[in-house]
Amino acid sequence: MKVKVLSRNPDDYLRETKRDIQKVPRNYDPNLHPFQSSREYVRALNAVKLERVFAKPFIGNLDGHRDGIFCMAKHPKSLSTLASGSYDGEVRLWNLTKKKCISSINGHDRFVRGLSFNPDGTRLFSVGDDSTIKVWNTEELDTPSHTFISQSVLYGISCQWLNDKVFATCGDVVQLWDITRSQPTSTLKWGVDSLHHIAFNQIDTNVLASCASDRSIILYDTREVKPMRKIIMKLKTNQLAWNPMEAYVFTAANEDYNCYSYDTRNLESPINVHKDHVAAVTCIDYAPTGLEFVTGSYDKTIRIFESHQGHSREIYHTKRMQHLTSVIWSLDNKFVLSASDEMNIRIWKANASEKLGTLRPRERTALEYNATLKEKFAAHPQVKRIARHRQVPKHIYHERNQQLESKKKLKRKEENVRKHSKKNSIPYVSEKKKNVVSEVA
Repeated sequence: MKVKVLSRNPDDYLRETKRDIQKVPRNYDPNLHPFQSSREYVRALNAVKLERVFAKPFIGNLDGHRDGIFCMAKHPKSLSTLASGSYDGEVRLWNLTKKKCISSINGHDRFVRGLSFNPDGTRLFSVGDDSTIKVWNTEELDTPSHTFISQSVLYGISCQWLNDKVFATCGDVVQLWDITRSQPTSTLKWGVDSLHHIAFNQIDTNVLASCASDRSIILYDTREVKPMRKIIMKLKTNQLAWNPMEAYVFTAANEDYNCYSYDTRNLESPINVHKDHVAAVTCIDYAPTGLEFVTGSYDKTIRIFESHQGHSREIYHTKRMQHLTSVIWSLDNKFVLSASDEMNIRIWKANASEKLGTLRPRERTALEYNATLKEKFAAHPQVKRIARHRQVPKHIYHERNQQLESKKKLKRKEENVRKHSKKNSIPYVSEKKKNVVSEVA
């Protein structure tokens, strides 16, 4: 006679402590779970709704400047240290953790045009409308350790990476300086009236780029005696930023409301055009991962773009924030800082719904599961609509609609002209090439 006995292992269903979650046996056979996809879709929908509910990006602000803030610089070694310069010549160092000013000094007689830290963060370089370059010790801002007097007006400064003695300034010309010498070591120019921004490449440290008043972007190599190449665009470029992970890619913030990503190996047309702003883009900065960048605009909004996407994934705005003058992405990839001309520096989360602080294991697992579900159902209309929806200010909403209507009219006119013209007489011009006039080598 056979006797069948049920035998269970207590480890399969008993908890080690009463605080553990209940152990539930589960058979993963898909035939036993015909509604699994439907359940996952509902969970994805709930996850994307909760993401919008908890999207509270604004953290706080730093106030204390008595005039509008024109420029900022992030410390290369300390995540909590930030430098800012204002219209009245004041330079301040901030502690972001405590949201307090560490020290301040009236560094220049007029505008502070540019700030830059050296690679190890021990020195802060500043330039102003008084045509002076001052070098400050970051521990004490009492008196400058070095002062350089330029023969021309200065509008920007950038320190060379991996070499704490070399820096470059721009104004009427680009000047390369050595901190041990009182005069510039070399001068680079290419027939323009003035240059208003300059930036060293973080990877190929001998390469730098500048934005000129004649609507051009000029590339330089410090090992050469003259500039290398130049791109001329239809409207002026206000600022540019190098991708910290791809040495040959930079993105330019333009007056025509767009940003353009270029590959220096082929400058005939940009590799991507980033649209969404409804006014001139004034400032730009890359995330340390190189996958995203942040822009500030004259339309009083901040937008975050993925580097390979043409439209922004996020927009930040407040009622009191005015025209943006500078934006920075923190080196820990978690925060974005913005400065505007109403004297405030604001701190934002890079991911609007991200929870700050320590996550428990179960909480982290739930967030990862929700992220996977959102990625799986990202193309579904309802999930896509909720994920993309953003509340924008009224003036942005109406201005965007007017611009879309204007673009439709131009496109309709072009099609009508093409329809009543000789075949192939009016070629199609891609969006990437419309705003690039020429490349000069």
